[in-house]
Amino acid sequence: MSKLRPQAPTPPTSTPPMSRDNELSFEELAERAQDLRARINRFRESLGRFFVAKQNLIDLMTICAVAQEPLLLVGPPGTAKSDLVLKFKDALGLTEDQYFEYMLTRFTEPSEILGPIDINLLRQGRYVRRERGKLPTAELVFLDEIFKSNSAILNTLLTIINERKFYQDGLPHPVALKILFAATNEIPEHSELAALKDRFCLKAACRSVQNDHFFELLDVGLDSHTQRDLNQAPWVEGHASLDDFLHAHRYLTMLIGRRHRQPGGGELRDRDLFFRRELLGELRRLIKTLVREDGVFISDRKIIKLYRLIRTRAWIVHGGAVEREDLVLLSYLGETVEEVDLLEAKVAVILGLS
Repeated sequence: MSKLRPQAPTPPTSTPPMSRDNELSFEELAERAQDLRARINRFRESLGRFFVAKQNLIDLMTICAVAQEPLLLVGPPGTAKSDLVLKFKDALGLTEDQYFEYMLTRFTEPSEILGPIDINLLRQGRYVRRERGKLPTAELVFLDEIFKSNSAILNTLLTIINERKFYQDGLPHPVALKILFAATNEIPEHSELAALKDRFCLKAACRSVQNDHFFELLDVGLDSHTQRDLNQAPWVEGHASLDDFLHAHRYLTMLIGRRHRQPGGGELRDRDLFFRRELLGELRRLIKTLVREDGVFISDRKIIKLYRLIRTRAWIVHGGAVEREDLVLLSYLGETVEEVDLLEAKVAVILGLS
């Protein structure tokens, strides 16, 4: 992913902070959109200072968090996958009640993720989980080694990711999930995992940096260890909150869904206003090329998610319409480790960004 352009410093605003309110109108959100965008850009740029050569991943995490689309980090152990998520969580100012993480194995039971069965209610013939402190009550979730989950966990995760719900006593029950990050050392090719892989529109490689940034890695890594041992968290700078991300998501959702009537009775949609025709045509051609030449599986669902992610990136970076560089998100459509590596190099060359 090409590096996002640094944003010019924005003076403090006197606008009072917004409360978490799903009833905020489009007009209210539009009035504060630029302030939200400035906060989010300061957040991602500042967090990047505490890692070595991970700014692209932080940018992707930010885009996916605003779009509320899950992101899969792919890489060997020791490449900062967990640390990226933990510092992202800390920088948002989330409490432990708002966060849930778990490393999955083939022996992981649903009670470890969803909560244990309430024995008292079970005696009454009800099958209800005590979900406090588990995935259903967390707003940011990190699942490590997600593809090692067994079939019982797999079916539950598919429903949670796609529909934001799980079942309590036979009835659908909403989860609090807003942001989902997952990690894996490898991407298995088992057919039973195809549906779960497809839920992650973007998959990004998290690579070792020691060959190109040896001394910088030592400095930043040792600083991080010192800060953790001394219970310090300088990356918690208060640039943006989870509420800022949620309001940005609501604003973009409403913006993308708006229709603009023309005097002659016609109607302009989001793609008419923010995704000019030649770029949309190039996106279509690129998708066809990746499918035809490289055999990349791109479902209809993924194309819709990709549009929303591209629009989200465009808003964060440019504050408006999609530009050619935003199509770089096609780099992260790989379904295998080989495709992840291939597309990251190929798409940048096709777009002239390398």
